[in-house]
Amino acid sequence: MSRVLILGGGVAGVSAAYEIREALGKSHEVTVVSKAPYFQFTPSNPWVAVKWRTREDITVDLASTLPRHGVTFVHAAAEKVLPEENAVRLSNGETMGYDYLVIATGPELAFDEVEGLGPDGFTHSICDVEHATSAQSGWEAFCANPGPIVVGAVQGASCYGPAYEFAMIMDTDLRKRKIRDKVPMTFVTAEPYVGHLGLGGVGDTKGLLESEMRERHIRWITNAKVEKVEEGKMTVAEHDDGGAVKKTHDLPFNFSMMLPAFRGIPALTGLEGLVNPRGFVIVDKHQRNPKYTNIFGAGVCIAIAPLEATPVPVGVPKTGYMIESMVTAIAKNLKEIVAGKEPTHQGSWNAICLADFGDGGVVFVAQPQNPPRNVNWSSSGKWVHLAKVAFEKYFLRKVRKGSTEPYYEKAVMQMLNISKLKDKEPA
Repeated sequence: MSRVLILGGGVAGVSAAYEIREALGKSHEVTVVSKAPYFQFTPSNPWVAVKWRTREDITVDLASTLPRHGVTFVHAAAEKVLPEENAVRLSNGETMGYDYLVIATGPELAFDEVEGLGPDGFTHSICDVEHATSAQSGWEAFCANPGPIVVGAVQGASCYGPAYEFAMIMDTDLRKRKIRDKVPMTFVTAEPYVGHLGLGGVGDTKGLLESEMRERHIRWITNAKVEKVEEGKMTVAEHDDGGAVKKTHDLPFNFSMMLPAFRGIPALTGLEGLVNPRGFVIVDKHQRNPKYTNIFGAGVCIAIAPLEATPVPVGVPKTGYMIESMVTAIAKNLKEIVAGKEPTHQGSWNAICLADFGDGGVVFVAQPQNPPRNVNWSSSGKWVHLAKVAFEKYFLRKVRKGSTEPYYEKAVMQMLNISKLKDKEPA
């Protein structure tokens, strides 16, 4: 019998648990350790912040769900990974041994790298359902006393889609409340241009997103480094293409949401050969760590080098479709390794994003993630919003039912088919 320990109960961790459980069979032990007692469908957090969803709508209790599908659940945080001992020390005082470790924790949110950033400072967050839930009261207070909004992603951020989503969702909600005319909005991003997304753009994301922002009267500042945040004011240095500061902006705000940079969790800090200097897990083409070959990584916690040098640091996103393919590769490779074979499977590392704008949206598909690509496609329309609503429902059902069906791949095929028909729909 082999013991497989999975750190993390999110999209990567739960998907890994189900796929590994199916690949290895019931004679092997699969355990998930998570600091949160629930799975959260993170892509829905922008809706939670404006009260279009509740916390209960997008979470699934892990303690009552995973054991029904043959997976042991431990509610605790990982305090330290001990790769030389094949063990993990947990916050509950327990030390758990493993034969194989899958690190799928997601990142630590590096709010502290910018003075005044984050829920403990002066900006809100949609990175976590608890943060998004706490933003609800701030949003309602803002709507009762509207004023300027600053929204976006700071230097080093690696997940830009949700920033664009939240800007557009706020715009949609404000129009529904008939107070949009009282709200100047500024989008601040480290990207060298609107729609870069950490991927050098996908299809015409630059044109599509610029058009949306013009249509919605959202001004933007790119190549932006957030220097500090104070109550009601954000200081932003705008850089030129050579990296020199060309203008400093003091942006007033009554409400702000800024995505932070990510880094690896503290339990991984300083483990040379396992993680890079930012604490992200180093993996080879089989999702396996080269130094500790019984450790695998999947999801936002893994190390991927930036696509290109930019005037302000820009990270690389890890989208759901990519994560799903990583997890599938790990499950198949573990099956081979347990059988005494060498691993042969690789994740596809394609980038897929459904960016919902509340009343429409933009979708992009990059296969592979970095150019040159075999597929470099983007599109927009009201159908994107409907597709994301449907996908939320499908993925939550997957978690509850213990399904190993590749929902992102299924969703992409549906999107491509729907997009071919959209021009034929009646006006």
